[in-house]
Amino acid sequence: MRDRRFNWAYLFGAVCPARGVGAGLVMPTVNADAMNNHLIEISQHVAPGAMAVLVIDGAGWHRAGALKVPENIVLLKLPPYAPELNSVENIWEYLRGNKLGHQVWETYDAIVDACCNAWNSIINAPERIKSLASREWTEVKI
Repeated sequence: MRDRRFNWAYLFGAVCPARGVGAGLVMPTVNADAMNNHLIEISQHVAPGAMAVLVIDGAGWHRAGALKVPENIVLLKLPPYAPELNSVENIWEYLRGNKLGHQVWETYDAIVDACCNAWNSIINAPERIKSLASREWTEVKI
């Protein structure tokens, strides 16, 4: 038996391993407009007077000319075929393995709720964010 229904929700998320915080949105689609909304959300969570370095891959909505990057965010593009350099990938792996994997939801709203609950579970665990997303090469040494 297979469930052949297909509804999608997209979880956009970013974390700051140093502070153990993050910003996320659940969106019905992925495109430049959705990414712009995500950038606004991230911008609102950047510490006052700080700059956020947002590591991005080669996804089309990351490269779109229509992106409006807030003044407190700098985009750092990864080289092709190097997702392991983006520490948020560990967050996605954790959420798929512990909150979102191997389940079927009956409605689109249930999918959105599951995504929101999964994201909130990680946001409410700053030590888990720090342990999953910290990388020695990202730490600023002064």
